Amino acid sequence: MTANQLEIVIQPIEPAQTYALRHAVLWPDKPLAYVQLPDDVAGQHYGAFVAGALVAVISLFVAADGVARFRKFATDPAWQGRGVGTALLQYVIGAARAQGASQLWCDARQNTLPFYQRFGLAPEGAVFYKGEVPYVRLNLALS
Repeated sequence: MTANQLEIVIQPIEPAQTYALRHAVLWPDKPLAYVQLPDDVAGQHYGAFVAGALVAVISLFVAADGVARFRKFATDPAWQGRGVGTALLQYVIGAARAQGASQLWCDARQNTLPFYQRFGLAPEGAVFYKGEVPYVRLNLALS
């Protein structure tokens, strides 16, 4: 099934609801505490649900200066490539815009660059590493 055939429900969730997917998808070899951010309490957390099951999560942080950042974007591997992550990222881009953000950025795994480029996010700066994983900073002008 594609996103057009799925009923994807996106809604706010509590930070703790993001931890299992963050852990399983992003850093399964690290302790659960590794995916818990000190500033989670200041973020806006969204989940994508299909048939009542939480299948993707993302956390948005909007600063007073109009710069927004999303972090810990994770989609259950069984749901990757089916439009769920696309719907969730489009939702968060809209949420950042609606809150007056002029810029949205993230640190993304280098191997996900083609996905993010479809949304207009562009790399800036050099590749850097978190452990063994190469990352790149991506930026999107919203205004």
